[in-house]
Amino acid sequence: MKERLISFFLFLSALVSIASLAIITFFIFQAGLPLIFRVGLSDFLFSSMWNPSAKTPSFGIGAMILGSVWVTLGAIMVGVPLGLAVAIFSAEIAPPRLAMLIRPVIQLLAGIPSVIYGFIGLTILSPLIRSTFGGPGLSVLTAALILGIMILPSIISISEDALRAVPLAYRDGSLAVGATHWQTIWRVLVPAARSGIVASVILGMGRALGETMAVIMMLGNALQIPRSPLESATTLTSNIGLELAYASGAHREALFATGVVLFMLIMLLNILANVLTGRVTFWQRWIAYRPPVAARRATTSARRNP
Repeated sequence: MKERLISFFLFLSALVSIASLAIITFFIFQAGLPLIFRVGLSDFLFSSMWNPSAKTPSFGIGAMILGSVWVTLGAIMVGVPLGLAVAIFSAEIAPPRLAMLIRPVIQLLAGIPSVIYGFIGLTILSPLIRSTFGGPGLSVLTAALILGIMILPSIISISEDALRAVPLAYRDGSLAVGATHWQTIWRVLVPAARSGIVASVILGMGRALGETMAVIMMLGNALQIPRSPLESATTLTSNIGLELAYASGAHREALFATGVVLFMLIMLLNILANVLTGRVTFWQRWIAYRPPVAARRATTSARRNP
């Protein structure tokens, strides 16, 4: 009886989670899709003219998409090498006691509010970049550096788990044939854990793409196509965060339409991460339950030639 109650409670929790996601998806899409249909998908995605308050309003989010891409790629360039290095050190090189200390410290980074990262970027990193490289300081480079640090917990924890999950026989076999410890790590363990490492990178991309508060504080929020890492820009999330408070009518619909684009990008990255980590088993199950080819041919032949 107790097990049935627990099963029912877990089933109810899963049902509520799915229903919540479905309601959020429906709310965003029903509020944003009408404007995309009115403006046209190509004009909405590829035009950089965004002036929803004009007499003849324009709703083009091309500059925001490019700003998001710039910031996300910059964060990946900062976070992936650093995160992968820490994961390899923690999983394969560090003494067990030091590894036990590194992981909680890295996980603490995920608990720091994004506004704190924004303050650090605004008060320390931005003036440093302005005096060293020039530009306004509040730029793509500043946001990318801070976001690269913010995505470290995701990359390090998942990559480390993937490295630790490699069977011990791989290490022993590589060392038995005369490979050094570093050759074993780089030529055997990292390739064997490739799917988990790639999934961590994709989840980090989703984290960088969806960040709002820190980006608003560090990016300068200039509605322009950034042609240099030292220029200011704006992203999809920062534009929604800045304008949603006073938007109304078509302007508000356009912000929800921006949310639809962001939602689709995040979902695409999550699906890709799940596929790479093997957690999406739909096709695997379909293949497993699919009758073997020979059996299906035999059945078809038997039907044709009874």
